[in-house]
Amino acid sequence: MLLCISCAAYGQSGGEPPKDTVHYRKPDSLRVKIYPRAIRFSTDLLSIIRSQTIATFKGWEVNADMDLGRYYLAADYGSWERNYNLKTGGTYSNGGTYWRAGIDVNLLMKDPDRNMFFLGFRYGRSQFHESTTVITNDVVFGTIQQDLVNPSVSAGWGEIVTGLRVKMWKNFWLGYTARMKFAPGVQGDTAVKAYDIPGYGLNGKGVTWGFNYQVMWRIPFGKEKKTKSRPAPGATN
Repeated sequence: MLLCISCAAYGQSGGEPPKDTVHYRKPDSLRVKIYPRAIRFSTDLLSIIRSQTIATFKGWEVNADMDLGRYYLAADYGSWERNYNLKTGGTYSNGGTYWRAGIDVNLLMKDPDRNMFFLGFRYGRSQFHESTTVITNDVVFGTIQQDLVNPSVSAGWGEIVTGLRVKMWKNFWLGYTARMKFAPGVQGDTAVKAYDIPGYGLNGKGVTWGFNYQVMWRIPFGKEKKTKSRPAPGATN
């Protein structure tokens, strides 16, 4: 009788002990390890073309960015000179250097060649000098010429940027950057309000726009690891 009672109790309990439940977390395709993979150097072709074709402009710009995975640290450095006649009959000239620094976010994470369509932010600074000659005609004193000079001017601004980077052949890349520049702040324009800011453009217009077309060379820090697909739970070789 005791044997029958034991068998009945075992049958009511389900016959087998409960198994532990294992939960598998699916890999996050957007979770990328952050570490330096490569550095890329570039120069702006449009600045070179403008310097050769526009008499009122001389300048150049070089760029660099570091591949950290999903994010890229970016920096720019350039030179800028303007010389032109004003509508009032006077002249204006300036010259100086500028730099920008910021970060880009790559929106093309699954591209095997690491091509980029990105969105980013820059902070820019410029150090320059400028001078202007103002000519006025007075009925009493005749033509009056006034020379105004700002010997040391500095300026800062912000930029929202977007663009494309495409691998053309091995380490050779092409790309462009579009810039929305805003919120300029100027110090040192004591003689006359700063008119043209190197790296930014005309002062006092609110938002200005910029565009760079760049040729690039990418230097990898080592052989990049390819992401391996994880086998499904319970799969066998």
